[in-house]
Amino acid sequence: MAKLNGKKRYLQIALNGDLADAQKIIARLPASDRIIIEAGTPLIKEHGITAVSRLNYWWQKRLDSAKINAPAYIVADLKTIDRGATETQMAAGAGASAAVAMGQAPIETLNSFIAECENLGIDAMIDMMNVEYSLNVLRRLKKQPAVVILHRGVDEEIFNREKQIPYHEIQRVKGNYDIMLAIAGGDTPREVQRALFNSADIAVVWKNFYTATGDTVALAQEFLRQIK
Repeated sequence: MAKLNGKKRYLQIALNGDLADAQKIIARLPASDRIIIEAGTPLIKEHGITAVSRLNYWWQKRLDSAKINAPAYIVADLKTIDRGATETQMAAGAGASAAVAMGQAPIETLNSFIAECENLGIDAMIDMMNVEYSLNVLRRLKKQPAVVILHRGVDEEIFNREKQIPYHEIQRVKGNYDIMLAIAGGDTPREVQRALFNSADIAVVWKNFYTATGDTVALAQEFLRQIK
C-alpha cells in the first residue's frame, strides 16, 4: 500500500459525484505523487466500495502514463462510526491506502479501527468534524492515527456563517503528537494557502472537482503550486 511522506505536503481531491465524472476528472488531473484521491462518502454510498477500486485503477494508470514512479494513494472516506475493524477490512480489500473514521465514534471503535489499519498496512485517518477539542479524543486512544482531519462540514459552512475552519487546532495537536494534519472545508487557493501557512500537511478540496470542467486542469495546477 502507498504511504504518506511526513516531510511532504499533499493536495487531497475528494470526488463526491458519480463514477463517470470521477473518471473524467482523474484523466484531466496533472499526474503528481502529491495528489491524494479521495473516494468521498456520497460516491461510496452511491456506487459501493468498488468505487475505491475504480479510483485506484484510474489514478494508477494516470501516474503510470506520465512515468510517475509512485503508487496511487486512495482514501476511502467511510466516516466509520461503528464496526471499526470490519469497515477497515472493506477499504483495504478495495485497494485503499487510507480509511476515515469519525472522531465522535466510541473510543472502542477508534481503537479497533486504528489497530486494524495498522494490521492491514493502511493509514488511519480520524475526522474531527464537530469535535471541539481534538486532544480530548487523541489522549484516550491506545495508538495515534497517521492523520487527523480538522474539518468544517459542508452544512456548517452553508447554514452557519460564523463557523470557522479550525486552523487553531493544528498547532495544539502538533505540539503534543507527531501526526500529520489535514484541513478540510476550504476550497479556494487562498484557503489552501492559509491551511499550509498554519502548518497543515494536507489540504482537502472538493467543490471545484465535483464535475469535470474545462477548468479542472488549471485549478489542480494552481492548488499544487500552493502546496509546494
